[in-house]
Amino acid sequence: MEDPTVTPLVNQSSLRALNASSSSSSSSMSSSQLNLPSTISRSSLALETITPSRQIDRMINSNHYQSPSRTIYSDRFIPSRSGSNFALFDISPPANSPAEGREDHSSAYATLLRTALFGPEAGVVAPVTPEKRSLPMSPPSRNIFRYKTETRRSMQSLSPFGFDDAVPGVSHSPVKTPRKVPRSPYKVLDAPALQDDFYLNLVDWSSHNVLAVGLGNCVYLWNACSSKVTKLCDLGIDDSVCSVGWAQRGTHLAVGTSNGKVQIWDASRCRKVRSMEGHRLRVGALAWSSSMLSSGSRDKSILLRDIRAQEDFVSKLSGHKSEVCGLKWSYDNRELASGGNDNRLFVWNQHSTQPVLKYCEHTAAVKAIAWSPHLHGLLASGGGTADRCIRFWNTTTNSHLSCMDTGSQVCNLVWSKNVNELVSTHGYSQNQIIVWRYPTMSKLATLTGHSYRVLYLAISPDGQTIVTGAGDETLRFWNVFPSPKSQNTESEIGASSLGRTVIR
Repeated sequence: MEDPTVTPLVNQSSLRALNASSSSSSSSMSSSQLNLPSTISRSSLALETITPSRQIDRMINSNHYQSPSRTIYSDRFIPSRSGSNFALFDISPPANSPAEGREDHSSAYATLLRTALFGPEAGVVAPVTPEKRSLPMSPPSRNIFRYKTETRRSMQSLSPFGFDDAVPGVSHSPVKTPRKVPRSPYKVLDAPALQDDFYLNLVDWSSHNVLAVGLGNCVYLWNACSSKVTKLCDLGIDDSVCSVGWAQRGTHLAVGTSNGKVQIWDASRCRKVRSMEGHRLRVGALAWSSSMLSSGSRDKSILLRDIRAQEDFVSKLSGHKSEVCGLKWSYDNRELASGGNDNRLFVWNQHSTQPVLKYCEHTAAVKAIAWSPHLHGLLASGGGTADRCIRFWNTTTNSHLSCMDTGSQVCNLVWSKNVNELVSTHGYSQNQIIVWRYPTMSKLATLTGHSYRVLYLAISPDGQTIVTGAGDETLRFWNVFPSPKSQNTESEIGASSLGRTVIR
């Protein structure tokens, strides 16, 4: 008795009848006369004999089957390489057919995907032998989803090919290790009589690698290459140094005094070039723009001075309601940013006597000002004790970009020339130095060591080292930024010069 659950797909008698009918029809067709056009010869006409198995294949693969005698037309001409006569044009035929190329790419992609999901061991499938057929399949060596205990993941782990073993055919770039910022200064200089005054600017570093420091009523120069200390000038007992500023190129140094004067000194000859008046009170801020020198005073005014002209100043900028304590020209020398004790940040252009932009979001004095060397119009500013914030502005679009509460009085800001990072120094209440990565404003390092407010900051001409000064009468040198050529290697500058010396 036959099993009632098994039903044959095609009846054997039907196959025999189908075979017989196909043979008889083919013989009758061959014997009959066909009315053919004159352009078609009888020898070129061939009939295809369809066997039962091929007919079943056609029924199953009806969507993919194309009649060999049927030409498919389209609305545009697409040449066929298979029918091209390459010898006619002296062109060698392609090595691989398109179908073979697609198969190669498909197999390579499948191998790569299998390796990424199940590990390198699964990338190549070994041939199945009779002995292996009897063994159960072993699970893949690596799970697709696996629990990881690490809280921080590297960028390579985010890649689908982030395995320990190398994937064949995939090249990986080396993973950049986080840059380490030394937590200790490599050099400390004693700076007696360095004033603890938030509104002064007494430290600046020249393009010739010479540091200028105002100590009491004197200005001292420290050569970073030779560590030689030179006394530049002595203002006398009736005057004191309130600000120093190097010209962008050359050896000229501007010195702002408590009597409201601005002196220009040739540091290479230790000779005073000229003395300019115009302010009624002390000059606490200086900024150079080529041959133009800007000075900000406690008398609330900003004077623009052309040192080539005979006049002491060529223009006067009015707008602040209190002492001007911060001045910075943009890198293209087109915009001047000023901060004052009136909690205002102003932006001036070259031809205006009134500020073109006014920012009033700070709630304390604005001394810390820095233009970005990487993005035109990006300006950073920091507020005093009651504010504690670093704010970023786009002066091109006149927009406030972001704000970061640092938790301490912001005394100074400076951008790195080599990477998109900046440094801030702080006063009340933590007296710290912070290295930030922009624009995420993530902390790369927090440096401590000063026991007083870190009121003074300057950066070396190579952009790797900063010097900080405080009311504890010390100058500390820190390696915080990478070199322009190698941004991942630690700088060794000053490694052999550890120690403490006196600047005067």
